[in-house]
Amino acid sequence: MRRVRLAYEGSFHHVMNRGLRGEDIFFDNRAKAYFLEVMAEQASALKIRILAYCVMDNHYHLVLQNVSGKLSEYMKQVNGQYGMYYRKRRGGMGYVFQGRFKSILIQEDKYLRMVLLYILLNPVRGKKVSYPRAYPWSSVQEYFAGGQSSTVDSALVEAVFETRVVLYQELKGLVDRELPVMQTRYGEVLGDERYVETAIKTFNRRKQQSRSLRMRQNDVLFRSLEQVMQEFKCKHGVAPGDIDCSNHHGKALRSQLLVALKDEAGMTYSEIIQVPIFQTLKCNSLGQIYRRTKAKTVKC
Repeated sequence: MRRVRLAYEGSFHHVMNRGLRGEDIFFDNRAKAYFLEVMAEQASALKIRILAYCVMDNHYHLVLQNVSGKLSEYMKQVNGQYGMYYRKRRGGMGYVFQGRFKSILIQEDKYLRMVLLYILLNPVRGKKVSYPRAYPWSSVQEYFAGGQSSTVDSALVEAVFETRVVLYQELKGLVDRELPVMQTRYGEVLGDERYVETAIKTFNRRKQQSRSLRMRQNDVLFRSLEQVMQEFKCKHGVAPGDIDCSNHHGKALRSQLLVALKDEAGMTYSEIIQVPIFQTLKCNSLGQIYRRTKAKTVKC
């Protein structure tokens, strides 16, 4: 019996799989390019956000955001379509991948940052190249390239690292570092103990409500945008749409709303920038505002 995965709409995951018996299933550049094509097409169709990828000869790594709650369906389509492509070119019958894809639930902030670096360093650990940028089948070249990538959400990743220099500096010296993954009865989680406890409690509460919810596995840990907006209005006495951002007080309120939307609604910077009050800002600046506001809150 398969173990139930801990997943919910908006959750981040480190996903990986490898060829059956460790075989080189991504055997040439055409094969790798086709896998990336399928990966991007299915992400668009099923509303899954790709943050990073690395395709090696016998396995792949992805960082995905389960925006639609259809992560399992997405992976089924990607692996299935590539499996048919592989058999068409190489012949044979049976499975191409060694089994069900592996997924690690990721807490945001430093843990998401950690996984992104880990994946981009995979070709160096595998001794394919001496530095990440030399490997052509990872997403490392798609960040800070002067525009939005057609495959990955480069704006979100750029908001995490802020500058190209920071990204490249952090890639140095981390080749041998392993991820501090925690084992739970629902699978592996990369995060602190408080996050793991919250995720499991919420998962169990939803699981007990009905069989259909358990089978869907769309366990939402966040409140809706509307709920967060209403709570903000009650707390501060002003609706987000009425905040005057031309003065210091208004900008401070906007910053607090940003933190609420990210922490309480689970929204990404790419989603937050679509909210009218934030549309005059650049997506890359939201990460800085968030961290600065959180730091002030801790000091207080």
